[in-house]
Amino acid sequence: PSLLPLLLAKVHPPSPPLPERPATGSTSARVLDPRARLRACIDSHPVVILSKSTCERCAEVKKLFKSMCVPYFLLELDQAEDARGLERALSELTSETDVPVVFVKRRKIGGHGPTLKAYQEGRLQKLLEMNGSEGLPESYDYDLIIVGGGSGGLAAAKEAAKYDKKILVLDFVTPTPHGTRWGLGGTCVNVGCIPKKLMHQAALLGQAVQDSRNYGWKIEETVKHDWDKMTEAVQNYIGSLNWGYRVALRERKVTYENAYGQFVGPHRIKATNNKGKEKIYTAEKFLIATGERPRYLGIPGDKEFCISSDDLFSLPYCPGKTLVVGASYVALECAGFLAGIGLDVTVMVRSILLRGFDQDMANKIGEHMEEHGVKFIKQFIPIKVEQIEAGTPGRLRVVAQSTSGGETIEGEYNTVLLAIGRDACTRKLGLETVGVKINDKTGKIPVTDEEQTNVPYIYAIGDILEGKLELTPVAIQAGRLLAQRLYAGSNIKCDYENVPTTVFTPLEYGACGLSEEKAVEKFGEENIEVYHSYFWPLEWTIPSRDNNKCYAKIICNIKDNERVVGFHVLGPNAGEVTQGFAAALKCGLTKMQLDSTIGIHPVCAEVFTTLSVTKRSGGSILQAGC
Repeated sequence: PSLLPLLLAKVHPPSPPLPERPATGSTSARVLDPRARLRACIDSHPVVILSKSTCERCAEVKKLFKSMCVPYFLLELDQAEDARGLERALSELTSETDVPVVFVKRRKIGGHGPTLKAYQEGRLQKLLEMNGSEGLPESYDYDLIIVGGGSGGLAAAKEAAKYDKKILVLDFVTPTPHGTRWGLGGTCVNVGCIPKKLMHQAALLGQAVQDSRNYGWKIEETVKHDWDKMTEAVQNYIGSLNWGYRVALRERKVTYENAYGQFVGPHRIKATNNKGKEKIYTAEKFLIATGERPRYLGIPGDKEFCISSDDLFSLPYCPGKTLVVGASYVALECAGFLAGIGLDVTVMVRSILLRGFDQDMANKIGEHMEEHGVKFIKQFIPIKVEQIEAGTPGRLRVVAQSTSGGETIEGEYNTVLLAIGRDACTRKLGLETVGVKINDKTGKIPVTDEEQTNVPYIYAIGDILEGKLELTPVAIQAGRLLAQRLYAGSNIKCDYENVPTTVFTPLEYGACGLSEEKAVEKFGEENIEVYHSYFWPLEWTIPSRDNNKCYAKIICNIKDNERVVGFHVLGPNAGEVTQGFAAALKCGLTKMQLDSTIGIHPVCAEVFTTLSVTKRSGGSILQAGC
C-alpha cells in the first residue's frame, strides 16, 4: 500500500488507508489525485509524517514521536505508487521540497529542524495535548534524572540544583568478578585518578628517600614499603570523599538513590536497588553519565584469576610479582607505581605503547621504565591463565602467544592485572526501549555539540560519548555547561579542543593539543616545525640520576605564524607544568610569544622559553647540567 498507518504507542484502531484504486464515482477519482490524497491524509489524522523510508532525518522524527508515545500516520513517499506526483503535490501544498514534513492537527510543523525545535521549546507538546494525546505524562516526578553518580553526573546535578530544579541521581556499582564495589563518586574518585595519583606519590616518595641520602640525610634502617598501610590510608581518604559527595547532594536538595537505572518507556525509568526492589520514576529530561568499566580478555581464567584496576586500589594483600597486560595509560601508570614500591613487574604489550598519544613521548616513557626495572614482553597476548596455587597472593601460570606467529611462552606470577581498555556502560540501560542510538561496536553514544542524543529529551556526557576525550575534567565541564544551557539560558558549549592531560608514569607525561603524528596528518610534514630539548631537573643533579631523560617538545604550524598546536613534556610535575601552558594554547600561543616570555629559574618549565633546536635540523639536544 502507498499509505501505511503506523501506531507506535497505545493500541488505537488505525484509520483506514485511502483507497489505491477508484471504485465508482467522482469521490474516488478525487482521492486518487495526488493533491487531494495528501489533503485527505492531513485532514483525516491528528499527526501525519510525510517521509521516505531511507531518510535518516525522517527516522529521527519518527523516533521522536515514538519516544513521546504519540501515534502517527506515516506516508512513505518513496514507496507510494505515484511517488513523483505526491512529491509535486507536497511542494505545491506546503512549499516543502524535502522530507520529512510533519503535520499536527492539520497544522504544518515543518521538517526535521523545525520539528525538533518545536519539541525543545515545548510547542509541539502543547499542540499534541490540544489534540487529546494521552501519551505524555501530565507532570513529571523530576525535572532531570541523572543515571550515573560519577564526576560528570554529580557536577551536572549540583549545577542544575542551583536553578531550583528537582533532580534525582541514580548510581549503582556492579561488583567486579572478584566482588569489589565502591561508593558514590564514580571511577575517578574510587578506582581511578585519585587512588592512582596517591599510589604514584607513594612510589615517588620511595625515590625521594633514596635521593635524600645524597642530600645528607642519614637513614639507618632498611626502607620497606607497607602495602596494607598504604591501601588503608588511600581507602580512608576515598571514604571521606564518598561521604562528602552525599552531603553535598543533600545540601543542594538533590535526591540520591543507590539503584540501577533502566529506561522502560518514554520519560520513564526503573530504579532497582541492591535488594531487587524496583521503583518507576518519570522526568522531563534525562542525562546518561554511566562511564566505562575495564574490559576482559575473553580467555580461560581471565575473570576467575585476573584483577583489573577496579580491584587493585583496595586489594587486601600486596600483589607481589605482577604481570600487567596492556599498554594503555592505566597499564603503564599501575606498572610504574607497583615497580616504584619495590615489586617485580612485567608489562605484556600487544603492539604499541599509549595508542593515541604522541609515539615519540610514549617510547621515551617505555625506555625510562625499562631502565628502572620494569620488564616488557612485546607483541604477545595471553591466551590462558591458570591457578597453580591459591593464596593472597597465590601463584598463576600465564600462557601467551606471539601476535606475529605461533610462538607461545609461559610465565609464573602472583597477580595478573588486566588493563587492555574499557567498555562503555550503555548496553544494559534499556536505551533501545526509548530509541537512543549507540555505536553497535563500541557501545558509545553519538551526540550533538550540545551533548544531546538522537532522542531530544535524553543527553549524555563523559566517557560514553563517541569521539570525545575520556577524561574526568571533560565530563565535569560538559555536565556543568549542559545544566547551564538547560536551566540558566546559557549557550556556552563544552570545548573539546586543546584539552590538557597527564599520564602519571614514573616519568610523568603532560600533553596538550596535537601529537606529532596528528599534526603531520593535519598540516603536512613540511608545514610543521618541531622544537625540542632534553632537560635535567636541578633536584636530580645531586643524586646524579636520569640525565637526558626529561624532554620538552612543541609542535608549531609554520603557516599560522608558528602557532603552537602541540605541547608535550616528560618530567617531574608534568601535570602542573602542562596546566599553565594549556591556557596559553587556548589563547593561541605562538613560538614568538614563548621566546619573549622570561623563564623562572631554576625550574623545569623554563625550558619552553628557550627552545631553539628543531627536529628538522638534527641538532644535538643533550644537556650537561642545569
